[in-house]
Amino acid sequence: MPKLTEYTSYADAQAHASSAALWDLFDGDRQRLNIAHECMTRHADGSGRPAVRIAHADGSDEILSFDEISAGAARFAHWLDAQGVEKGERIAFMLEPSLPFYVCLFGAMQTGAISVPLFTLFGPDALRLRVDDCTPKILITNAEKAPLAQRIAAEGGRDMRVIVADQSFLDELAQYPATYEPQSAANDIACFQYTSGTTRELPDAVKHTHRSIVTLMFAALYGTGVRPGDEFFCPSSPAWGHGLWHGTLAPLALGVTTGTFAGKFDPVRLMKALDDFGITNMSAAATHYRMMKNSGKGGDFAFHFRKLSYTGEPIDPATLEWIDQYFKVPACSMYGTTEIGVVLVNYPGADDFTVKPGSLGKPVPGLRLEVQRTDGTPTDPGEIGELMLWRKDGWLSTKDRAKIDEDGYFYHCGRADDVIISAGWTMSAVEIENTMLRHENVLECGVIGVPDEKRGQVVKAFVVANCQGSDELTRELQDFTRERLAQHEFPRIVEYVSELPKNPAGKVHRKKLRDMEAAKAAELAN
Repeated sequence: MPKLTEYTSYADAQAHASSAALWDLFDGDRQRLNIAHECMTRHADGSGRPAVRIAHADGSDEILSFDEISAGAARFAHWLDAQGVEKGERIAFMLEPSLPFYVCLFGAMQTGAISVPLFTLFGPDALRLRVDDCTPKILITNAEKAPLAQRIAAEGGRDMRVIVADQSFLDELAQYPATYEPQSAANDIACFQYTSGTTRELPDAVKHTHRSIVTLMFAALYGTGVRPGDEFFCPSSPAWGHGLWHGTLAPLALGVTTGTFAGKFDPVRLMKALDDFGITNMSAAATHYRMMKNSGKGGDFAFHFRKLSYTGEPIDPATLEWIDQYFKVPACSMYGTTEIGVVLVNYPGADDFTVKPGSLGKPVPGLRLEVQRTDGTPTDPGEIGELMLWRKDGWLSTKDRAKIDEDGYFYHCGRADDVIISAGWTMSAVEIENTMLRHENVLECGVIGVPDEKRGQVVKAFVVANCQGSDELTRELQDFTRERLAQHEFPRIVEYVSELPKNPAGKVHRKKLRDMEAAKAAELAN
């Protein structure tokens, strides 16, 4: 019987997709399965076939083979055993895409330890939160970030060893064997994946088991459309959900060469890599497409796309038109969260599926979603309600508002909570507020997202200060926030006010702030 990877149509997805068919794509079974084996070891056949292509911001390219990463991961696994690391202990790594990144990712998983990828632009507060949550035995980073990590490790006597992933470290690993027998069951935890602070004050880790790689394949096959033979690329950081699961693990599990970006993002550098590597399938954040359009350099390169997908936020009509002009295939939205996975897709590569611009698409095979009113009844086409997902024996709220059309396509109509999505990054208003409130000049603070042509949204902070607001104070608050959270997580706009609207419980009423901002925008438009 054909495997799911041999089907490409929407009709075939509905007819043949099943849990049993997914398991046929893997070596492991419901009892014994290891992500490192499925994604790397079983494809290391001595041929030197490329596994990951890395486009560095400095213009250089790096190509890592399945053989090279597999051998390095095995050596790292043996090294962890020699350090006394036990099953279930966390191994964190704060690295750009590189040989050490993939060696750590897959090596830790092989031993039964838990891999914890961390974003390289984390400041002290953001890193401290995650370290305190996952309590890693070892944190591996680069020379630039090592002093920060060592300082945090020393605070309060944290039991965390900091290792610099330099050439001497790779030389140390070289003394160990290049093969390793995985030590995990399918239901063992393989990875902690941190959100960027979506609906909580603290960014809880989503704990993925090794068998998560199997359920991930629904999103891969029908959200990104990845298939053997594709030349795949995902410029999103593998420290976050999309870049790790859809951009890295999913294609590698199918033996597909993937690509990624390292260093400060540059849209022109990305387009050059897409041309040079002959990329036929790309999955990216909406802002990546928008920044490529805004560069004005689309005509300087040749593109080879057959499939495109995006996530994180809607793409504006002007960018969709640019994609049609230069990439000549439709950009397919896929919708989901780190917690629930991808649930709505547009089936890239399916000739019998019509992609409607602006639509989230239709459910992944086997899933049931509805847009519901507050009383739990389904909405009529065009009526806005809350997007709900059926899980096991009840409806689960996605915390988003949506609508459907007469053909059963879903459309996003805004977040149901205080989430800000800017340039593909998901940020918590509460987390930013709490950081800003630590500044000596900030008495009160309210944070919302406001529309921005380039980034979709940007963070705006309304500040009650104990001194006169000024451009100098604004820059100081921006630096104060980005240094403690992440380089992208700060208010690009600061407005000084005498008071903030509050609800009866005394909490900042962000909806009123959003309504006030929308009213001002409408007045300016008129």
